[in-house]
Amino acid sequence: MRFWMAFLGILLFASTSFAQKFGYVDTEFITSKMPEYAKAQQQIDQNTRTWLAEVEKKKEEVEKLEKEYKLEELLLTEDLKQQRLSAIQAKSKEAKAFENQVFGAEGELFKLKQAAYKSILDQISKAIEKVVRAKRLDFIFDKANDGLVLLYTNPVHDYSDYVLEELGLELDPNLVEKTKKEEAQEPKSPKKN
Repeated sequence: MRFWMAFLGILLFASTSFAQKFGYVDTEFITSKMPEYAKAQQQIDQNTRTWLAEVEKKKEEVEKLEKEYKLEELLLTEDLKQQRLSAIQAKSKEAKAFENQVFGAEGELFKLKQAAYKSILDQISKAIEKVVRAKRLDFIFDKANDGLVLLYTNPVHDYSDYVLEELGLELDPNLVEKTKKEEAQEPKSPKKN
């Protein structure tokens, strides 16, 4: 009977020691509690309102030119019509270029958000690292985004190299050489006679 109890104890210990620990955080909830985030969001909102007003002003200028053109179209010569249409097209392109410059994928708003949130995200990342170490977690997910986003993984569980090997693909040559150099530098144990 003692043998079976000891065996079950060892089995239970082994299964818990090899288990991977998962956790999740809600970055939306965390940032809502941070005064720095609220301040950054206010700055972003203020700049966005200013930029939207400028975009709207440029669009109104284009609309005004189009209305004036339609009112005067019958009275204009062919050359003047072409000049006015060119001016309208130029203003329209200018308005679209400004809108893209501000709200485009790499626009001013994107850059402002990146700069404003960088220190906040760094703080959160450092806190996550501390929690991971203290709680001995292997994976941390963020439930605030659509679907789960992986924020932290223990590099021990990265099997990318094995998959590359299985696919017959070569690892990064710099990594392979570095590994060979490290293996060559390791002191070899003396041979026993």
